[in-house]
Amino acid sequence: MNLSLTLMLQLTILLPLVATLAIAVTGNKPNLREAVTISISLVVLYCVVNLYQALNAGATIAVSWWTLMPGLEISFVIEPLGMLFALIASFLWLITTIYAIGYMRGHNEQNQTRFYICFALAISAVMALAFSANLFTLFIFYEVLTLSTYPLVTHAGTDKAKQGGRVYLGILLSTSIAFFLLAIILTWFVGGSLDFTPGGVFDANVDTTVAGAILVLFIFGIGKAAIMPFHRWLPAAMVAPTPVSALLHAVAVVKAGVFTVLKVCIFIFGLDLLPQLPTTEFLLYLAAFSVLMASIVAMKQDNLKARLAYSTVSQLGYITIGALLATSSGVIGSSMHIASHAFGKITLFFCAGAILVAAHKSKVSELRGLGFTMPITMAAFFIASLSIIGVPPAGGTWSKWFLLMGTVETGYWVIMVTLMLSSLLNIAYLLPIPYHAFFPGKGYQKASGGIKEAPLSSLIAITITTLGCLTMFIYPQPFYELAKAILTVSGVSHGQ
Repeated sequence: MNLSLTLMLQLTILLPLVATLAIAVTGNKPNLREAVTISISLVVLYCVVNLYQALNAGATIAVSWWTLMPGLEISFVIEPLGMLFALIASFLWLITTIYAIGYMRGHNEQNQTRFYICFALAISAVMALAFSANLFTLFIFYEVLTLSTYPLVTHAGTDKAKQGGRVYLGILLSTSIAFFLLAIILTWFVGGSLDFTPGGVFDANVDTTVAGAILVLFIFGIGKAAIMPFHRWLPAAMVAPTPVSALLHAVAVVKAGVFTVLKVCIFIFGLDLLPQLPTTEFLLYLAAFSVLMASIVAMKQDNLKARLAYSTVSQLGYITIGALLATSSGVIGSSMHIASHAFGKITLFFCAGAILVAAHKSKVSELRGLGFTMPITMAAFFIASLSIIGVPPAGGTWSKWFLLMGTVETGYWVIMVTLMLSSLLNIAYLLPIPYHAFFPGKGYQKASGGIKEAPLSSLIAITITTLGCLTMFIYPQPFYELAKAILTVSGVSHGQ
């Protein structure tokens, strides 16, 4: 396959759209429908890997689709941060599809064709968002992502699912229109450009009060980053099937949120301007509050998916903190945490879905002794938990290390202590689950029937993402090098 790089860039966005049509046509033949999904996801991954190699070789890859007026155009460009996001999303789309085959059939889910169609549409939006060359393009596909994932949240069609969907759509659309769009308009008027620019778009003599107000609008407007108090959509969306939860938490929606926060901080404001803004410190402490409070709330959740949802709210706060610290360590830590959290959290959700399908359990209090019947699933849960906590031998170790170094460099000792406390709380709400699964204690009656794991395709997906958690500890270089390249592109000397 000998394709031009600009064509490959466009195929990463367009092929998932083609997939939606092919899935619709083959909908009455499940095996063919899912073969189509996997085949196209493989081609998208192939294109992204080739673009990654070209970027490493120093290639400049950009394409413009449509110009509304000078300065407002739908255009795309390959740069390190977008490439990091696209690599994760394209790989995990493939793995989540493999998982979904076992889950959706094993759980006898209805409307499976609609599920795969919306899934592909969401990935198309993610790819376009990852490679957006400006805020105008990013905003359009940010909204497409919200709308395309709504049918996935309400998939079950129950009153509870519809209510969860209303909260999901209500918060994400209202924050976008009330804050995010206003921030973009103000950036256009004050900065004169919406292009993602090394060093930012604002002049050195910009009014810091005005720029600080715009930063607040951005952070609150990017609702997908789930900063409190605009986080309730995330637990509400847990009514969706588990593969959707995995998509929301690891592949698409929340990662689109924190990716956007990073893009805005680095390429709209610039790392030199951010520390000078009067609102940056307030937003840092707000993000730290989100990290700590969400961890505390997670401890109280007996529903496994709800516990993992609040854990995600907390972990997203880490990435926002790293962006707002505006240091080399902070940016590297945030960028690497996008990757490590993706693999860790998708594994945890895969395990939650496997438990539901194989053992029909959804509450933490029901999982005692489950390690005897689902040893692979619960071992995977343990390893993924280590990654979320940030301890060896799992990938989350490195991202949390760099984030802590960022707080040390800037002297934000309260935030450093907050991050450390949050990691201790991570231990408290995650590790007892696999511990009690393998060591149920006295009085536990071992169930008969032997090992009963989830369907094979789901188990394969769980194994792959678990290995990903371990590999990112042993060999973090690809993500670390991309994170360093972000600093180089933005004109910052990283010194790492």
